[in-house]
Amino acid sequence: MRAGFGTVVLVIRDELEAAVRATIGARWGGGGGGRPALVYARQRLDDVPAGSAVPSGRSKPWGTSHAVLAAASQVRGPFAVVNADDFYGRDAFTRAAEFLVAGHAGEASGTFANIAYPLRNTLSAAGGVNRAVVCADGDGWLETVEEIVEIRRLGSGAYEGIDPRGRPVQLAADALVSMNLWAFTPVVFDLLRRGFAEFLRQADAGRSEFLISQGIRDAVRRGEARVRLLDTRGRWLGMTYPDDRPRVEEALRQLVAAGEYPERLWG
Repeated sequence: MRAGFGTVVLVIRDELEAAVRATIGARWGGGGGGRPALVYARQRLDDVPAGSAVPSGRSKPWGTSHAVLAAASQVRGPFAVVNADDFYGRDAFTRAAEFLVAGHAGEASGTFANIAYPLRNTLSAAGGVNRAVVCADGDGWLETVEEIVEIRRLGSGAYEGIDPRGRPVQLAADALVSMNLWAFTPVVFDLLRRGFAEFLRQADAGRSEFLISQGIRDAVRRGEARVRLLDTRGRWLGMTYPDDRPRVEEALRQLVAAGEYPERLWG
């Protein structure tokens, strides 16, 4: 809100709607007091392109790109995408909003942005994590993005994960990763729709997910989009494992003590 965003769209599954409305919806209220409106979009398994079919036995959602497509009917202009279970820090939202209002991304533009974080600040002491490792050219535009899984900090201080081909890879502590904070224009919907149709034609579509990083990577390769990588002073926090909770709680207390956030968000 303070960064300048308006309507908030929550992408949910049908079976979660009652619980979400009773918790988040009840705290949020009706959008009064200067608070943006809160609306809901439903991500449904059978929401696939015409001519496509849901593979037999598929029950899990199609992934984050499909979730973005589920929100298309509720989006009226440039917008940001975030994971509901990640904490990005206020500065990260500010950087995304500044990019969208600075004229870099008109509604007809395929120019997007991603808020990137150093790998070392996104790991868990409790176990391995999956991250989309991003690389930029000399001018700060996205060149490649690759999903690396089971990233851990080794005893030597190095970082290691598994690449999409199943091979171990060494990573630098300051390697940049996408935590799915994207600044988009509505142009992205057509790009992701085409990518989703291609994804469904793959032999392993019934077992895989269509991720934002994959959809945008392919659009960049085709020359249909370009993505500016932006840094942030914001601190990313997340709970990949139950043992991460005390660390996250303490970090939030420190932010409240520093005046970054009120002790009670919904006063």
